[in-house]
Amino acid sequence: MYPKSAVTIDNILQAAALLFVDRNYADVSMDDIAESANMTKGALYHHFQSKEKLYVALMLNTLEEINHHQEASFASLKGSCREKMERFLCNFMTLPELSLRLLRLFRRDINIFKNPTRQRLIEAYQATVPLRIEKLIQEGIASGELQHYDARLLSWLHVAMVEVMLSGYGKQMMGEEARATLLITLFFDGLSPKATNELENELEVLTG
Repeated sequence: MYPKSAVTIDNILQAAALLFVDRNYADVSMDDIAESANMTKGALYHHFQSKEKLYVALMLNTLEEINHHQEASFASLKGSCREKMERFLCNFMTLPELSLRLLRLFRRDINIFKNPTRQRLIEAYQATVPLRIEKLIQEGIASGELQHYDARLLSWLHVAMVEVMLSGYGKQMMGEEARATLLITLFFDGLSPKATNELENELEVLTG
């Protein structure tokens, strides 16, 4: 059982998460968070001295949870680079919707903060997905599955594609497995006529 203070902090972070994903950072006040968490402003400040400290705690807590989830998935990957990346992506897309929405806040809000806070958030974010994707890409380059480009740059390009596919429009198009297949095919094969025909056939099977 959690100590009472840990339960209280969890409640605060949960209330804050729902507010931050629906509003801009500047539009959320400590009063709003206290009201949403059903507590006094004084009690809120007892646990977090400022909105910035609360937000950073929320982001670090979310990234830690995602990192833990991804660590188990990453350790069990087998097969080619392509197979590993597709399975890893499928697993990532099964994360709770709130976690994915919070993760997307990173790009929106990161420039609000200054170092060393900003750097701390960047490092925590990189550990969740980009660094693991970079490792898989390095394996793909070494095995000859991928051309010899900068693995870090390719990992960020891949992450950017994933973020687009996690948007509302992307989710309306197809389910997790089909979206993962589309992303991996685009990443490995591009949009050549041959690749496009093969992709369309595979998506038709996945989507029925």
